[in-house]
Amino acid sequence: MANLEALLDPATTAVVTMEMQRGVVGDLATIADLAAAARGVDLIGGVTRLVDGARDAGVQVCHATVSWRADRLGTPLNTPMARALARNPAQILHGSDAADLVPSLDTDSRDLRSTRHHGFTPFTGTDLDALLRSCGITTIVATGVSINVGVLGLCLTGTDLGYRVVLPTDAVAGLPARYAEEVIHHTLAPLCTLTTIDDVLAVWR
Repeated sequence: MANLEALLDPATTAVVTMEMQRGVVGDLATIADLAAAARGVDLIGGVTRLVDGARDAGVQVCHATVSWRADRLGTPLNTPMARALARNPAQILHGSDAADLVPSLDTDSRDLRSTRHHGFTPFTGTDLDALLRSCGITTIVATGVSINVGVLGLCLTGTDLGYRVVLPTDAVAGLPARYAEEVIHHTLAPLCTLTTIDDVLAVWR
């Protein structure tokens, strides 16, 4: 716990949520299996509890979100996943309800937001790094979806950029669940400090 306390100094820590949006994990989700995986671990409830505790402790919160233009300009369809998602003309459109954060997270004007229109990870070609550095952030608490791609990219690129990454394993989801567990323990454990929501909140109380 002492090491966790050193990592989670409120002055230099940010909770980063990854695609905690209505069209990804909420009521307008378009990937049914991923939304089900999120429901299976009560991801929205857990991340909301973590974010609320972070705000109370003076920890910065930043939401990394995605939205696309209807004409797909700025969104290269260069992967099978992107092309498959683009078959839905209403997929996560900029300014739509689907692009909104889930309501329980969209409650505090102090939160930062970094929105991307391309790719599947939150740092490359976005303002996320600049936003975090402007706040003096050195530790990221990574949350959201999915362990398969987005959260994995958040953690990998975050460490490449010199951030220390803390990963509450009950604040993320992927599919299938067994695969997500294997990625956490065999790929992310050597790079991130694994913990739980309760242990993070205990440091901030």
